[in-house]
Amino acid sequence: MPKGRGGDLLNLELPPPTPSLKRRGVKIQNTMKTIHNIKKLFYRRKELRNNSTPQEILLWLKLKNSQLGFKFRRQHSIGGYIADFYCPSKKLVIEIDGSQHFKEEAKKYDDIRSNYFEGLDIKVLRFTNGEINTNMSGVLLKIITQLSKK
Repeated sequence: MPKGRGGDLLNLELPPPTPSLKRRGVKIQNTMKTIHNIKKLFYRRKELRNNSTPQEILLWLKLKNSQLGFKFRRQHSIGGYIADFYCPSKKLVIEIDGSQHFKEEAKKYDDIRSNYFEGLDIKVLRFTNGEINTNMSGVLLKIITQLSKK
């Protein structure tokens, strides 16, 4: 698996929930407390926050302080993954993908991450560095559109 800015999956005892578990009526609510911001990733999350990419900083300036009407967290861990941004009330992850995410191995890893999040009923929005740099209004419109759902 590629080692990116926050995508290292830890060896956790929690099986990844899948949509099929939900369809069978298996409750995953009890695991929610144990998979968010686990202590093992505390220093890694802090390191990522202190070494944000320019694109993460630009987007964070638009998301912080509930400027879009919802609270976002930066470098929030869910399971063994660290999401760039997470809105708990809307169960929305926002990922910013740099050039390393265009490699085939990284794409597969990103798909695994996204499937894990979606198995927890967490929607994932992905944007490229280029989108953040050149089309911030379009990025914000997609985020606002997703926030208005549910």
